[in-house]
Amino acid sequence: MDFYTGEVILINKPLTWTSFQVVNKMKYLIRNSKSQIRIPDPSQANNTQRSTNKLKIGHAGTLDPLATGLLIICTGKQTKNIETYQAQEKEYTGTFYIGATTPCFDLEKPIDQTFPVDHITDELIIKTTEQFIGCINQTPPLFSAIKINGKRAYDIARAGQTAEMKPKQITIKEFTITKIGMPFVEFKVVCSKGTYIRSLARDFGLALNSGAHLTALCRTRIGEYKLDDAMSIEQFNNSIV
Repeated sequence: MDFYTGEVILINKPLTWTSFQVVNKMKYLIRNSKSQIRIPDPSQANNTQRSTNKLKIGHAGTLDPLATGLLIICTGKQTKNIETYQAQEKEYTGTFYIGATTPCFDLEKPIDQTFPVDHITDELIIKTTEQFIGCINQTPPLFSAIKINGKRAYDIARAGQTAEMKPKQITIKEFTITKIGMPFVEFKVVCSKGTYIRSLARDFGLALNSGAHLTALCRTRIGEYKLDDAMSIEQFNNSIV
């Protein structure tokens, strides 16, 4: 691999890691790999060795710390294509907890409210997914990386403050319930860029006349790139030693 010229690397993001932590870890591993400190072209033998400080690296699409799955890492000239990868269709699998909410719509914060679920049947759960298929307006969670007046929304939320989150149009191509074992509901979603599955959990709970939050999430695909083809951080490290 030539990380300085440009590579696209598929990584299976570990649970609790931020996407930024994955990028930093990979940058560290690449910089400290002896195979990367070399003269790129033998015909340029008089040139100094490539500087490891000039490595460009970034990720194409943030995953929340409590999410796992496919993270596309771009290096070198491939970093110019990050927005192209980010714009591609996404596929997720995960689990909702029906009957309770949290301030951040996932497990980062404890449950703040509980709701009745006796009226909720398997048929109602499956039928309710139809409300979310197609182009819909979705309000992002305050606990997100969206910038509001130059500040990250999650920084505002964690400071105990509030801010207006404007709805955005997204597209959900597929929303399938794969298993029901109340209060847990497992699902698969195929959606456009900008879709927040945590917000989908909140909205799904409201549509059930109850509440819901996300307890597990895994990104399984971005465009044609699949999680099955991704490496762990350890596997990546072993591949460049």
